[in-house]
Parts: sequence; C-alpha cells; structure tokens
Amino acid sequence: MNKMIISVLAKDRPGIIASITSDLYELGCNLENVNQMILQNQFAGFFITQVPKSLSCETIRQELSLKEKDHELTIHVRSLEEETQAPVAEKEIFLITTSGPNRKGLVAKLSSIISRFGANIVNLKAVFMGGSNPNENVMSYQVLITKEIDAPAMFAALKEKAKELNLDIRIQHKNIFDVTNKI
Repeated sequence: MNKMIISVLAKDRPGIIASITSDLYELGCNLENVNQMILQNQFAGFFITQVPKSLSCETIRQELSLKEKDHELTIHVRSLEEETQAPVAEKEIFLITTSGPNRKGLVAKLSSIISRFGANIVNLKAVFMGGSNPNENVMSYQVLITKEIDAPAMFAALKEKAKELNLDIRIQHKNIFDVTNKI
C-alpha cells in the first residue's frame, strides 16, 4: 500500500469527518492518523492513510470530490514517501502556553525562538478572540526537545520575549509538572 496525506477544507458542518472517512473506507484505504480543527467557522482536516497501490493521488482526489460534490469541499492529496527510520534520539515534549493581548507577529516571534534553538513545534493552537483580555488570547505550543537542545536557554529566551510582549507564559513537561521554576 502507498501512504498519502489528504487535506480537506470546507465551511464547517456536522458530518464532514464521518463522510470523508466512510468514503476512504469504501475506496479500500486504511486511516493511520487524523487531525482536524475548526478555525472560526471553517473545517480543516488532515488524514494520513494507506491507499491500495492501484489508486493514484489524482484518483483519490477525484473520487472524494465526486462523492462530496454537493458539500463544497476543497480536497488536496499528496503521496508520502516511505522513510527509513533514523535512530530515535532522546526527546521530550513540553507544552508552552502564553496568554495576553493580541498583536501582530506573536506566533512569528515565539516560533522563531523555538526554531533558533533547533526544537520542533509538533502542534500549535492559537486562538485570538480580539481585545486585550488575556484570557481570550491564548497560544499553545507542543514542542519536541532533544537532549542536544539547550532547553533552559530556550525557555529563558521565551520568557524574556513573553515579558517584552506583555504575555503570561507557562512551560510544562509532558508529565504536566511545571518546569518554569527549575530553570
């Protein structure tokens, strides 16, 4: 079987996941990963699936588009190359959460610090409700850190930037203990 990633965008409505996953099942596909979210009133879904060798990306896209023609979905399908597994490095996941007033460039400024230290953001959720109420503007980063990364220096740089931007910041290990006082 081939692996493919399928992205689906549409105006949100009940039943999109049920419909797409049923269509994929009928095509003989096996789901491996699904991630979906609602961004304001828009559905965004990502499906990694094993696809029978007889089906191409274009065939999958056409079949899904035909089955979903009345639902105004934007569908993109891309083949995933099989990768040989590199040795697994020691890694930990940290949850970095900020809250505070919204302004342009918040995600860019914080993600640039994370990138500069060589850490990888594996999941990001930013919800900006407008206004200056800190509880309404929240960013949550799940960050993968290997032993080669100077985590204390990265956390210090993030705290410094958060202070400059008037953001509250919490840094937690995947085990949910707060490491902010241990640095």
